[in-house]
Amino acid sequence: MSELRSCLYEGTVVHKRLFPKVNAFSYGVFTLCLDVDELDDLHRSLRLFSYNRRNILSFRDGDVGAPEAGSIGDKARRLLRDVGLARFAARIELVCYPRVVGYVFNPISVYFCRDDAGALGVTIYEVSNTVGERLSYVIPTASSGDVISQSCSKSLYVSPFTAPSGTYGFHAIAPGDRLVVGVNFREDARPVLKTHFNGVRRPLTDASIARLLVRYPMLTMKVFGMIHVQAARLWAKGVPVAERRKSPSYSYTLAKPAVEGAPHV
Repeated sequence: MSELRSCLYEGTVVHKRLFPKVNAFSYGVFTLCLDVDELDDLHRSLRLFSYNRRNILSFRDGDVGAPEAGSIGDKARRLLRDVGLARFAARIELVCYPRVVGYVFNPISVYFCRDDAGALGVTIYEVSNTVGERLSYVIPTASSGDVISQSCSKSLYVSPFTAPSGTYGFHAIAPGDRLVVGVNFREDARPVLKTHFNGVRRPLTDASIARLLVRYPMLTMKVFGMIHVQAARLWAKGVPVAERRKSPSYSYTLAKPAVEGAPHV
């Protein structure tokens, strides 16, 4: 079997709220970076990782994407076809958190979509909130390079401490020796929130999985818990609470590409 492209990234998540109160925190995490066509091979070759099965570390097709049946590769390619971008479905890399002892929560999952020549043409930023709603922002890239800067209007309720409308700025360095994914949020052109993940590549092996699970125990519970801890801090600081806006359990929107430059993270 040829060497697999899927891997892990170990790094740090940084959040900083700028308005109306300052609040900042960071914590160490690791993520999966899955070539969606390698999942069966990973399942067969690893003892500590399973695909659509229980294990200490696992991934299930229903953890991301539309709630319909089918593999995540099929679902992602169907989405690209539906928005007229099927030419960038030759290779799809998905960055997301794994299930850890059966539990997962992904505030954001990112798909890097390439054509037959390997050129990056589309990024999909799939945002999930804590009430079971999920939305994919499908954004064509303005160039074929691996340094990406994009923006689009907010369409999904995420937090009671951010306005229902505003603008996201997405900044990324596509998977390589290093991975960066950053998200900025603006309300009425005012910077409100900055967050980013900056990680280094690790092999997706049983040895790496064991080491990272020791270093970051109960990873996904920690991610979910940190969201609520920081929400409590914002409430204690008097940050106003926005009214919840209900959305479909899954939806997507196609955004126009923005002019690209270096990632501001």
